[in-house]
Amino acid sequence: MLSLTYTAALFGIDAFLVTVECNARKSIPQFDIVGLPGISVKESRERVMNCAASCGIPIPDMEVTVNLAPADRRKEGSDLDLGIMTALCRSSGLLPEDVDLENKCFIGELSFTGDVRAVRGVLSMALEARDRGIAEIFVPYGNIKEAAAAVTPNTRVFGVKNVPELIAWLKGEGSLYEVTDLPRIDPADGFRFVDDFSQVKGQTRARRAVEIAAAGAHNVLLIGPPGSGKSMVAKRIPTILPAMTYDEAIETTKLHSVAGLIPENGDIVTRRPFRSPHHSCSVVSLVGGGAIPMPGEISLAHNGVLFLDEFPEFSKSTSEALRQPLEDSKVTVTRAAGRVTFPSSFMLVCAMNPCKCGYFGSKRGTCTCKPADIKAYLSKISGPLLDRIDIQMEMPEVDFAEISDKSDSEPSSAIRERVEAAREISRERFRSAGYKRYSVMNNAMMNTDDLKRFCVLDDDCIRIMEGAFKRLNLSARAYDRILRVARTIADVEHARRPDDGSGVIGGKITKKDVMEAVQMRALDKYW
Repeated sequence: MLSLTYTAALFGIDAFLVTVECNARKSIPQFDIVGLPGISVKESRERVMNCAASCGIPIPDMEVTVNLAPADRRKEGSDLDLGIMTALCRSSGLLPEDVDLENKCFIGELSFTGDVRAVRGVLSMALEARDRGIAEIFVPYGNIKEAAAAVTPNTRVFGVKNVPELIAWLKGEGSLYEVTDLPRIDPADGFRFVDDFSQVKGQTRARRAVEIAAAGAHNVLLIGPPGSGKSMVAKRIPTILPAMTYDEAIETTKLHSVAGLIPENGDIVTRRPFRSPHHSCSVVSLVGGGAIPMPGEISLAHNGVLFLDEFPEFSKSTSEALRQPLEDSKVTVTRAAGRVTFPSSFMLVCAMNPCKCGYFGSKRGTCTCKPADIKAYLSKISGPLLDRIDIQMEMPEVDFAEISDKSDSEPSSAIRERVEAAREISRERFRSAGYKRYSVMNNAMMNTDDLKRFCVLDDDCIRIMEGAFKRLNLSARAYDRILRVARTIADVEHARRPDDGSGVIGGKITKKDVMEAVQMRALDKYW
């Protein structure tokens, strides 16, 4: 008897619907799976048969052939188990003929005991099934919270704990847990941090720099001697970033789910990611890849922060791999299995010492490095990569008066209010320009046309930029990035001051804004 139902498989962070065609007939007992199955899919045969035996499901001795269509796409993973089991039960006569399986999608891994185990990538698979018009989606109970995002008036999502309860429900004899509400994002969930900017002593200029960076999602380089607070400041940047939108949360959750970072019974990601890989990481672990392409650190930091401490200690090939993702906000990985594109719109934050010993230019420590050593150390960061870092800020040592001050510095909540106000101004500007994704856009994403439209400079500003261009030997890319930072500074200031009467959303870019943007990029002392 032939039966047909649906399941789903992953390729990259995207899923595709898999049609499970199962044919069982009286013949020499045999169980074959065709349709370009991977090793883990071939092993599904053993999981299905042992699960059926332990659950008391009488699978007759028959010749069983399971076809996974489309047959020209390779299927990997254990999430097809539940679909194969359901189709087999129908083909062998254990489910009545009036049970409709052709409008259902079954996702989950089977255990020998009959339990349905959580799998990675459920959110992507559930959304794909919903978009393809599937009316009922069955997922492991441990994945129910992330799969809830697929619920619509025309799509029902059920959580399955074990095979017997699913079979009983399909026969109309039992009940399953059904999700009825979409996941909700409580802004407070993203702001429960132990770290806070009130703990940072001194470093007024650095605090201002990261505030501007957060307001426009600009890349930042912090350079200074050991103990100046570079890592401390960087790790507190997530505390001043705005709450994630629903679209951002779904995008981020898809990446983390595919990478297996969502724990069982875990909810969707509501806090902006903060990824801090060690400097010994490989290119593949940073960018993504593998025989079965998986997202790397830059994609796991999507919509959040990628912090690279001890930046020059990263291998040349690893750090240079950042150049294209920083420019395009995505990375394409090509392997024999195919080509996968991962989103990678992140805020890059780098921290480094000024030299190998760390004390070049320090007022307290004595530098033991030779000039050639300092040059070699700094040259590990190439010009093209440095060009892509909008804000480059020096952090000197904190003096005794600042570090012994008993009063708290300005808290993250106060800084975040200004950041959110500035981002709302930029969203309004992108909305007026007709961008459909204005809610997730920021100033760092502005293209050349946007710069011409939103970063108009008067004669005084042009003279300042001309002087900076010649004095600092800026490239065209660096020039554009200074304009983006100046636009963000104007937004931050506009949120606090009355309308300047220019009629420009966010106000006119002033001479002061341009000068501050240039100062946030001037590290002549080092490069």
